[in-house]
Order: sequence, then structure tokens, then C-alpha cells
Amino acid sequence: MSRFVAPLVAGVTYARLLHLLVGWIFAGVVLMIYPGTYRKGLGEILMAAVPVDCVLLAAVALIPAARRAEGVQARLLLVPDREEDIATEPSRTWADRRRTAGWLIGRVVLGSAAGFVLSFGSAACYERLTGPDALWYLPLSPLPVLGFGWFLVLVGRLQLAMAVRLLGPSPVERLAEAELRAERLLERNRLARELHDSIGHALTVTVLQAGAAREVGDPAFVAKALEVIEETGRLAMEDLERTLVLLRETPPGSGGAATEQPGIDQLPALLDTARAAGSPVEARIEVPPGALPGVLSRESYRIVQEGVTNALKYAPGEPIDIRIAVRDGRLELRCANRLSGGGRSAAGAGRPSVTGAPRGGTRKGGKGLRGIRERATLLGGEAEAGAVGTTVGASGAPGVPAALGALGAFQGGGGEWVLSVRLPLRLGS
Repeated sequence: MSRFVAPLVAGVTYARLLHLLVGWIFAGVVLMIYPGTYRKGLGEILMAAVPVDCVLLAAVALIPAARRAEGVQARLLLVPDREEDIATEPSRTWADRRRTAGWLIGRVVLGSAAGFVLSFGSAACYERLTGPDALWYLPLSPLPVLGFGWFLVLVGRLQLAMAVRLLGPSPVERLAEAELRAERLLERNRLARELHDSIGHALTVTVLQAGAAREVGDPAFVAKALEVIEETGRLAMEDLERTLVLLRETPPGSGGAATEQPGIDQLPALLDTARAAGSPVEARIEVPPGALPGVLSRESYRIVQEGVTNALKYAPGEPIDIRIAVRDGRLELRCANRLSGGGRSAAGAGRPSVTGAPRGGTRKGGKGLRGIRERATLLGGEAEAGAVGTTVGASGAPGVPAALGALGAFQGGGGEWVLSVRLPLRLGS
């Protein structure tokens, strides 16, 4: 019973009634001005007034702002389940204007029909309830009330459906909205990767330096560790500031140097922090100056940063070997480090804890490697990571997958963890 009565007392029903009455009032005003009602029958009035109404409404629909005004009003009074089902953008095409004209005419027709039904129906009911046979009709008086109430509910729902159909976003607007949502999602993911890579690297270096300084106790070593921690923290703060500038949606150029992202030319400073953390780093970067597009240079920096961070976190003190080269229209990047202990994977399977490693050395989630794969995919490339059991130092050598050994394998006995990324130069911009 409550489900039957609830729509009759809901505020949305009467908001939609107000929307109906606005259309009815417009038709009434036109009717009173032209052709008038004096000594004219209903059919004669409608035959003269309807064409005038349609012409006026079609002319209003030609104004681009009319669609926006009708959309805002429909959102407020018709109360759709989702506001985005009714557009609030001005007309941009003739199709938008035709749909707006159809909505305006349909709105006035529906409002006029509802107004006539309510006015004539109410007059008929009043006549019965005040006539000589009123006592016979009085017990039935709740029925017209319920009937009129549900008539308003259904007409309001019909009007909402018509608004969604005629004032809803056009295919072009839906596509633009979908593209905007995709861009926002990609931007959020990109910012999340930036924070993960830069802050994660800084914290890893800081923890390793602080732990080593505490264990060694040599004043000179402690001073050097504090210097590295200070420099790493400063770089992390710069990365954080760049990310915050992007979050504030600062126009390009207004942030100055704060908005400039690090590129491949800044890798030496990154590798110096790894060496200062106690891990020998051998790097061979065979990339001519200016050969990489900006986005490819920036993403390469982040990929190497994540690879170095993984090495420092899961195999501190072990040598790190980095190879970057441009070959056959592709940027090939390889980052390898010896496995510590049992040589388990750093991509979620975890490595055994070693001296100086962060507590709980098992990596959880693999967000860094997942971020690298996302970067590579967005640039049209591919990324692989995994443990290699034997390393004899040549592409195609035993134990080294061809995809991982294209730039040569890290020399030395025992297994190693290898990150290999290939990115096409033509997709950078």
C-alpha cells in the first residue's frame, strides 16, 4: 500500500507538475493573444493557435542557448535518476536544434493536455459533489483524487522520458564525455605512477642510508649518508611539487621549472644516489642527444628509476647493470641486478631478506612493475621482467631469453633479476 501511495506524496511529482504547468501557461498566453477565445469554439481556437505555437517554439529552438536553458530546467524540475542523462550544453548542430524544437513542442502539448484533463476533470467532479445527488457520489470522492494523482505521476514520468530522449547528450557529446573520462582516468593513473616511482625511490634510498649509517657508526660515513638523504629528499620534494602543480591544473608554462619532468639526461644523478646507497652501478647509455621525443625520455627515466628502486629494495649492495640503446627505430632498455640469497622474483613473489634490506623484504602487489607495463603499453611498446638463472653475457646465450638479452647480459655468476623494455620511437611525442 505504501508503494502505491508514496509517489502521490513525493516532492518530485509536484516538481514535475510545475514543469507541466509552465508549458500549459505558454500555450494559454498564445491562445489568449491569438486567435483569442471570444465567440470561438474549441476546435476553431486550436486550429488557429497550434500552428502559431509550433512556429514560435521552432524559432526559439534555433537559439543555441535554448537547449541549455531547457536542460537546466529539466534537471531541476524533472529530477532524473542521473543528471548526465539530460544535457546542459547549447545546441551545436542542426540535429540538436531539431531535437530541441521537438522537445519544446512536445512539452507544450503534454502540458496543455494535462492541464485540460485536470481542469475539466476537476470541474466535472466538483459538479457531481455539489449537485443534488452529492450524497451518492461522496463515498466515491477518494477515487478521483487517486486517479488525478496517478495521472500526474505517469505524465511526469512520460515527460522525463521525453526529456531524456530529446534533451539527452548527442552521440558527439557522449563520445566527447567518454574521451574526457578516459583522459581523466589516464591522468590519475599517470600521477599515481609518478608519485609511486619518485617517492618510493626516495624512501628506499633514505631507509637504506639511515640503516647503514646506524650499523657502521663511522662519522665520515654518517655524514655522507646524511648528505645522500638530504639530496634524495630534495629531489623527491621537487617531484612532489611537480605532481601537485599538475593536480592543481596549472596552465602550461605558469609553473616554470617546477612543471619540467626529469628525462633520460638526468639519469646520472639518479644512478649516483644508488651508488651512494652502496650498490655498484654500471650504466651504458647509447642514446644520441635529442634522439628521444620528450615523453619517451621522461618515461624512460621513470622506468629506470623503478628498476633501480627494486634493486636497492630487494637486493641492496648487489651490482646493478643498466643498458639503454636506440636500435632499429626502438628504444631498448635493460636493467639487471644479481639475485640475493635464494634468488626469488622481486615482482610479487618476493626475495629473501638480506642485510640492509627493508624489513618485510617480500614485495606485495607489484605496483611498480605493473606501472612499468602500463607505461610501455601506452607508448606502444612492451615490458618483461623476471629472474634469469644463468648469465654468460651475450644475447641468445644459454639461460638468457632472447627478449631479455638483446642488449647483453650482466656478467657474473649466479642468477639475476632482469627488467627489459622496448619502446618504439615513432609513438613518442
